[in-house]
Amino acid sequence: QKTIAKIATCLELRSAALQSTQAQDEFKLEDLKKLEPILKNILTYNKEFPFDVQPVPLRKILAPGEEEHLEFEEDDEEGGAGAGSPDSFPARVPGTLLPRLPSEPGMTLLTINIEKIGLKDAGQCIDPYITVSVKDLNGIDLTPVQDTPVALRKEDTYVHFNVDIEIQKHIEKLTKGAAIFFEFKHYKPKKRFTSTKCFAFMEMDEIKPGAIVIELYKKPTDFKRKKLQLLTKKPLYLHLHQTLHKE
Repeated sequence: QKTIAKIATCLELRSAALQSTQAQDEFKLEDLKKLEPILKNILTYNKEFPFDVQPVPLRKILAPGEEEHLEFEEDDEEGGAGAGSPDSFPARVPGTLLPRLPSEPGMTLLTINIEKIGLKDAGQCIDPYITVSVKDLNGIDLTPVQDTPVALRKEDTYVHFNVDIEIQKHIEKLTKGAAIFFEFKHYKPKKRFTSTKCFAFMEMDEIKPGAIVIELYKKPTDFKRKKLQLLTKKPLYLHLHQTLHKE
């Protein structure tokens, strides 16, 4: 009988505890009504509550050559043939500039200032930036790939960058036939991906102190430089300035 009484007491205590918990979890109608304006604001774009919740579209950055396989409408001066090669370095986001390498006696380092690029529709490019890479004749990366920050401004037929790129290898250590590539990229909101619009490249015999302008070619980027087509007949180029550092 004592055991039965103890079990009964335990059951009563458990029942009371459950009722107490349920009572605490219950919402009254008045409480639910207080949530109504909050729920409305969550489902509606409203900068004032509780912060700017405007959705940001997901941006896809395509690997070299990947956009060839996408179905999209070509711009007037886009298209062409070429062959890209996958990067052997990790994926990047715009603004991945690297510092200058330590100097070595008798060795030369190169700083390239990307001043501006001429494009007929420069003002329409969204979040433009330039990817810089150094490739051998087979399109293989010789240095880590770098992305400039988004351009400073767009003016007339020019996109201005004014940013320094430190080439991540001493010039004397680059293989014969290497080239420095500059891929101009911009965001396409309708397609929701970042696309290469055009590219340019500079070969080793063009590495000289001072200003240089180089021609623009149609995408996709042809790292092997076998099927090159000029982007336009108009006098629009990539404007660079080179500085050589040698001890």
